[in-house]
Amino acid sequence: MDKLKTISWLLLIISLVSIAYALIFNPANWIVYAISLVAIPVSILSFGLIAMAKGRKEDEEDKRREPFIGY
Repeated sequence: MDKLKTISWLLLIISLVSIAYALIFNPANWIVYAISLVAIPVSILSFGLIAMAKGRKEDEEDKRREPFIGY
């Protein structure tokens, strides 16, 4: 889970930096379109993965008490 969280944070930072680049430096239109098509969905996805990776305290206690046995 730590690896997923690290990769998600890295993708979020990269996508936010690329969005800021497109807003501040005003590159060519095709670069802005490419950034918007790639960076915005990646930032939303990585933010969702970060939120899911945290977990609640109750869930962590349940995981420690009872191992996963499958469905």
